[in-house]
Amino acid sequence: MRAWSFPLGKPFGVELRIHGLFVFLLFLGSTLTSTSGLGPWRGVALWLVLLFAIAVRETARALAAAVLHISLRSILLLPIGGLQSPLDPEAETESRKPRAQYTLAIVGPLANLLVAAIIAGLLAGGSPGVPLLDYPVVSALHLLRSLVWFNLALALLHCIPAFPLDAGRLLRDLSVPRHGIQEASRAAAGLGRMLGSAAAALGFGLLLFPNVALATMASPWLLLCGFFVAVGAQLDDQGTVFQTVIDTVAMRDVMLTSFSTVSPSDTLQDALEKAVHSLQDEFPVVRNDEIIGVVSRGAILASLRGEGNGYVQSVMARNFLVAAPEDSLGTTIRRMREGRVGMIPVANEEGRVLGMVTLQNLRQSMVPLLEQRKLRANGNGAM
Repeated sequence: MRAWSFPLGKPFGVELRIHGLFVFLLFLGSTLTSTSGLGPWRGVALWLVLLFAIAVRETARALAAAVLHISLRSILLLPIGGLQSPLDPEAETESRKPRAQYTLAIVGPLANLLVAAIIAGLLAGGSPGVPLLDYPVVSALHLLRSLVWFNLALALLHCIPAFPLDAGRLLRDLSVPRHGIQEASRAAAGLGRMLGSAAAALGFGLLLFPNVALATMASPWLLLCGFFVAVGAQLDDQGTVFQTVIDTVAMRDVMLTSFSTVSPSDTLQDALEKAVHSLQDEFPVVRNDEIIGVVSRGAILASLRGEGNGYVQSVMARNFLVAAPEDSLGTTIRRMREGRVGMIPVANEEGRVLGMVTLQNLRQSMVPLLEQRKLRANGNGAM
């Protein structure tokens, strides 16, 4: 999800990101309005109008998710809408319930239709000189009219059963009980890419008829929508498969079992000696086979430089996260992100350290893990 996207903040604890395709649209809009003599600010304003229409639907969907007790981890804004990621497996399960599926599928289009109707009514009553049906319906000269049509277009677009559009997502969720999340997501994403590519191809073909008014009007929208649907389907499919994998992997399957520990009675110089011969940045502090703290390489060096030699127990962190061997990798990664820690020890109920996981080793092990899962799935299918 993070590839080619930029953070916008974390309103209410939900990470909000905007895809790089918006930068392309901003450049395209400002360039076209500049060459037509309107000035680049008109293109920027039209871009903001599109962003507002998308914000309308995503705000409605986020509020609906909150009412349905579906906690969100992140929202990625795309030119065709947004991709929401549940916070944890429990929220993912909640989002697959029929009531949640139907609610989240209709609330976005309904919000866009409502806003379009309100603005159209205000224009009809307060500015009758602004015709809503004049070509082109979306124009940098008429921003409010463009806002009406952007909202209408988003509402109608999401009635098409192409993943990741709302109707396509609903069809995907309805097929999950029969085919499983990975197979259903793969099929839905394939259909979305196919329909998106077909729409883009049709839009490209209509460019061959420049003298036909309908072809001239429909071609750019088919090209853009088809491209964005295909990209969105690919992004959502990758995110769903990755999230499904990490939520089904136990910590015992990915933890490092070869690691170094230190004792609270070790001197800082002794701990530094271990750090010199280790790739670890953080070390579990163990007494009588029980973890009682965590000390980092940075804390050891800082204390040696500032106060001289001492004991590990004087600089170790006593508040730390611990994972159980049966905890899911997805849950642990989210805990590490929320706690802003780079290492988490894996211990049993008695507090005995069995292994540890670092963000660095996860980055190195995720690709082999995904490949291993794929080979196992293919092997089971072949059998």
